[in-house]
Amino acid sequence: MPEQLPFINNKMRSILFITLLFLTTQLVAQGKKDIKKYDIKTVLVTKTEDGKTLPEEKSVYDKNGKLIELVNYNKDGEIKTIHRYKYNKDGDIIEEDELDAFMKLKERRINKYNALGEKVEEAFYDENLKLTKRHLYTYDKKGLKVDRKSYDAAGVLKSVKKYTYTFWFISVTY
Repeated sequence: MPEQLPFINNKMRSILFITLLFLTTQLVAQGKKDIKKYDIKTVLVTKTEDGKTLPEEKSVYDKNGKLIELVNYNKDGEIKTIHRYKYNKDGDIIEEDELDAFMKLKERRINKYNALGEKVEEAFYDENLKLTKRHLYTYDKKGLKVDRKSYDAAGVLKSVKKYTYTFWFISVTY
């Protein structure tokens, strides 16, 4: 490369290499449409280091291309957590279970949506399916999230997260 492009220094070569690596990664990554188009059932991500190949993550999809299970592995290639998802007819996640390596339930999340498809409630349950906390979401007339109020299991308000938006206004004259 130095003979062909003498004006490229080491820093520029590094930037070029990183850019090419990023673009290649983006081309290889599977999008939602590709999952369904190619009828992909699972995607396994592995890492090879020091001659050892170990799993990092495994995604399992249904026939409609929806993620139904996500398995995360620790650095030794052993299962760390398993997330399982259920969807409503609109494609929104209505239930998520987090399991440990022994398939024991660690946490369950139940989501509720309004008629506009906006998530209005997220309830968290422990391994015994006892409510531990709830998040309630409110939206403005544009459908933008205004706040998230967090409550403990007894219904006591614990925190409020506010969302503030800044907009770009462009004036065009014809």
